[in-house]
Amino acid sequence: MSKTKKILDACCGSRMFWFDKHNPLAIYVDKRSETVTAKDRDKIRTIEIKPDVVADFTSLPFEDNSFYIVVFDPPHLKTLGEKSWMAKKYGKLSDDWREVIEKGFNECMRVLKPNGTLVFKWNESEIKVSDVLSLIPYRPLFGHTTKAE
Repeated sequence: MSKTKKILDACCGSRMFWFDKHNPLAIYVDKRSETVTAKDRDKIRTIEIKPDVVADFTSLPFEDNSFYIVVFDPPHLKTLGEKSWMAKKYGKLSDDWREVIEKGFNECMRVLKPNGTLVFKWNESEIKVSDVLSLIPYRPLFGHTTKAE
């Protein structure tokens, strides 16, 4: 890995998280590398998932203490059809999601430099963030949840 890469996006998908989708300081990782087309309501949509490194966030191919910032935006939905647009776009949680998310957090913390920053994003539409945070010994410094009304 180049020493110029200071930021890791551990599950980048189509890089929707990013304003600059080709930030030279970042290395983008995802377990998928594909162009996907799927029907979403009445539209046909296409999305490109093109990581720099193809790897699973539960087993990252980087040395300990490698990055100043790690972005962890894992899939957060489990009740999706395999061929649905949402599953293709965001990925889908498996039945063992608790173990997968815990491993992902542990890997992100392993590659994060001391005093680095982990940016974690989660949508509570199916699983509360408190349920996710109960899986790990880390506590966020700040955050925000939005309740559906």
